Amino acid sequence: MRRTLYRPEHLAYADSLRAFLTKEVRPHLPAWEEAGVVPRSLYRDVAALGALGIQIPAEYGGGGQSSFLFNCVLTEQVALTRTTLGSLRVHTDVVVPYVLEHATAEQRARWLPGMADGTLMSAIAMTEPGTGSDLAGIATTARRTDDGWVVNGAKTFISGGSQADLVVVVARTSRSEDRRGGLSLLVVEDGMTGYQRGKLLKKLGLLTQDTSELFFDNVLVPHGNLLGEEGRAFTYLTGNLAQERLSIATNSQAQSVAALEVTVDYVKERSVFGRPLAGFQNTKFTLADLEVKVTAGQVLLDRAIEAHERDDLSPADAARVKLYCTETQGAVVDACLQLHGGYGYIREYDICRLYADARVSRIYGGTSEVMKSIIAKSMGL
Repeated sequence: MRRTLYRPEHLAYADSLRAFLTKEVRPHLPAWEEAGVVPRSLYRDVAALGALGIQIPAEYGGGGQSSFLFNCVLTEQVALTRTTLGSLRVHTDVVVPYVLEHATAEQRARWLPGMADGTLMSAIAMTEPGTGSDLAGIATTARRTDDGWVVNGAKTFISGGSQADLVVVVARTSRSEDRRGGLSLLVVEDGMTGYQRGKLLKKLGLLTQDTSELFFDNVLVPHGNLLGEEGRAFTYLTGNLAQERLSIATNSQAQSVAALEVTVDYVKERSVFGRPLAGFQNTKFTLADLEVKVTAGQVLLDRAIEAHERDDLSPADAARVKLYCTETQGAVVDACLQLHGGYGYIREYDICRLYADARVSRIYGGTSEVMKSIIAKSMGL
């Protein structure tokens, strides 16, 4: 079905991104996957395109766009070209909004220029070894002193953690009867004494998206690095979850489209038993069924993006679109890999990478089970 979401400026932006990703990124993908990380220079190259700080105000060197549509275009083009930009989406879609919303004027002047030009990359550290999706159970502590906050604890599964210059750490700064109270956001900077990065975690997929553990041993964080108000972190985090889940849904939907495209091309070229694979009724019916599911996901996603643009995307609707698009992604890549046969299990084929990368979509940003709980609650259950 014809999409009406994007205007000419978005389509022109997509064309420039596609050209860059095809020429400057795709040839290097195998080497970057082997290294487990993209080079830092890539972020500066993306910044030169204007893509890194698209929502950062122009006074700080950004694009000054309040719309999230350009972020969606970038996410889609990375998927459709079957390339990678490492942990860039964490920086642009998750961390930048926190800084824009909650930073003081001094903090904005100190951080935003570097966040726009790629010299200051960021990550967010929420998940801990024993908490998973339970944000209220965070055990990392930050004790107030005259000189700043003393942070102790550990975080895990931190996307972009190995390269981040700034890490927004969720820490417990006080205790209260409400488990969700007493949490604050503190910006830990690379080089602070007692702050250590663990080894890169070896994952099933997303091989170029560096993921690591982070350790804090009496790290002294200046008072000026408190982001927002003390004790308000839980409210801040839940307030940005709708956009984070929309970003994940956008990626999952585009990955489904990419999987369908490469598979249609493959079955047209591949011959079995003396005839094209595309000529078998099972192939046609399988791909037709997948195409309808993907089309339904696109309509749902576009409606959700439009709602977000109006500042009207509810937590339940964000959960609905994430659940549908990520579950559909899993079904699509599995069926598409099956149509590739043994070649689908070989990593040099795009469908193998798409399959491996898809699995985490139903976990990060809130598991499918958490999404179902949110939806059920909205139904009065």
